[in-house]
Amino acid sequence: MTSFRQYIERRLVRPLLFMGWRVTRGMTLGVRVMAFDEAGRVLLVRHSYTPGWYFPGGGVDSGETAATAARRELIEETGLEAHGELKLIGFFHNVRTSRSDHVALYEAANWSRKNDPPLGGEIVEIGFFAPDALPDDTTASTRARLRERAGEPPSEIW
Repeated sequence: MTSFRQYIERRLVRPLLFMGWRVTRGMTLGVRVMAFDEAGRVLLVRHSYTPGWYFPGGGVDSGETAATAARRELIEETGLEAHGELKLIGFFHNVRTSRSDHVALYEAANWSRKNDPPLGGEIVEIGFFAPDALPDDTTASTRARLRERAGEPPSEIW
């Protein structure tokens, strides 16, 4: 059960901090990671602070490469560790977040479980889903990237 403090933090404090972060930074860069299991199902996460299902990912820290951030976020959000080279799928302009936000999307072809999934904090649910049977609230950007992977012409917009 969610405490009142957790509810306030999730619904008020985090969004306010995020807005302040967006205002004080110039161009921002985030990463997302596509990973598939042996059955061809895609890995998605659901966050505590925003609705919908997403590819795992987050922000690139100062002094960090996008690929390093992608590896870090995959472990932090899912407990999975990518092995070998990550394939860069593309860079996208994330106009839904702000005019200065960009997302680098990678695919992790090889991975293994490093830790248990870190559920209960930032991530509330993790799952593998068939690309043609995604949860109803999977984000439009996530759906678009999967359609592009299946052959639809790519977009530059996240």
